[in-house]
Amino acid sequence: MKVCVGLSGGVDSSVAALLLKQQGYDVFAMFMQNWHDTEGTLHGDCEWEEDKFVAEIVARKIGIPFYFVDLSKEYRQRVVDYMFDEYARGRTPNPDVLCNREIKFDAFLQKAMEMGADMVATGHYCRKEQAPDGSWKLLEGIDPGKDQSYFLCQLNQEQLSRALFPIGGLLKSEVRAIAAEADLPSADKKDSQGICFVGKVDLPVFLQQKLKSAEGDVVEVFDSYYADSQKFKSDAALLARASNEGWESLCDTELAALSEPLNYKDIVFETETYRSGKHHIKKTRYKQHPWGVVAGRHEGAQFYTLGQRKGLAIGGHASPLFVISTDIALNRVYVGEGEQHKGLYRSVLRIKPDELHWVRPQLSLGIGESLLCRCRIRYRQPLQDANLLMRQDALFVCFDEPQRSITPGQFAAFYGLQDASDPYDAPELLGSGVIEA
Repeated sequence: MKVCVGLSGGVDSSVAALLLKQQGYDVFAMFMQNWHDTEGTLHGDCEWEEDKFVAEIVARKIGIPFYFVDLSKEYRQRVVDYMFDEYARGRTPNPDVLCNREIKFDAFLQKAMEMGADMVATGHYCRKEQAPDGSWKLLEGIDPGKDQSYFLCQLNQEQLSRALFPIGGLLKSEVRAIAAEADLPSADKKDSQGICFVGKVDLPVFLQQKLKSAEGDVVEVFDSYYADSQKFKSDAALLARASNEGWESLCDTELAALSEPLNYKDIVFETETYRSGKHHIKKTRYKQHPWGVVAGRHEGAQFYTLGQRKGLAIGGHASPLFVISTDIALNRVYVGEGEQHKGLYRSVLRIKPDELHWVRPQLSLGIGESLLCRCRIRYRQPLQDANLLMRQDALFVCFDEPQRSITPGQFAAFYGLQDASDPYDAPELLGSGVIEA
């Protein structure tokens, strides 16, 4: 069997290639260049060239052919343009998930097959397994600290049938040891960080290539807001009922209400004039408000994401400020003080039916059906107990415990329950969807 390894120059893909070669596969390596621009990036201009150089040496060391492919046009159209569009809408996309679905296991896979490959292998920490019905399961990797199944949550059966994950059954420490024993030049190379194939970026600078800056207010929301908010109190009552009677006791309208975040539009500031200094110069200021205060300024609400702490540049608080909401129309950023601020947490999210993906379609939920599962809404988040409720207009993901910073545009990935009696049982990634709210 002929296998093309996506060789990035990192230790994971290097060991994947080495293991496949040792197992007797007909292996060749291909390096992808997916990005040329350097505006907004925080690394040197030629990082990809260094990665390519290391990858080429690794291939030579292992004794496999090495090729180069430029997929930058496809990457810009399918990943980066999508990023810009999502940020412009006030949503926070996950380019790594898109990169795997659209580039590594689509555009790159097609190039590999044109060169005679039967399969494509990557250095992802995840596993696949064939079910009794012949379909392919996507499972978590063995290493709990490195599992990358979340990034593959949008793959379909055709893509999985062509995929190999040689290191999914290894710990990261074991991968490093194998690379060191084989004297691979990538053995001590640090893991890549930042946006897939772009690297670490100054996000506002990067996004300003297409999104314009526009100054607006940063509004700090006080606890008193929640004491007076009718929606917050109504949501609390619904959650209490769900806790006592079960999520299925709530109707579609009630679930939709719980999935809708607070928008803080009712915090309206009035201005007043006053005279300042010995010359009594007339100035304007906001009147004091019981629910909040204009705490600072920003350069564009679209450059901020929920849960963000850095980049606010607002001092004078005992605990850090976190972004709890953004309003693109009003160009406002709302923040709250402290990690336990009420605005950071919600218990229900929703996914549109057309943005819902099942890895094995035969496991999909029909309208009116529900499923106990475990879910994560970001990479490396521990799996959270949840109940999926499929309704006519949305899939509702209802968590046992409130979740911090449920972020529109990100992916919610849901996994099957584990067999508690089997320590080697790995959760199966059942499906995923783009969080609408």
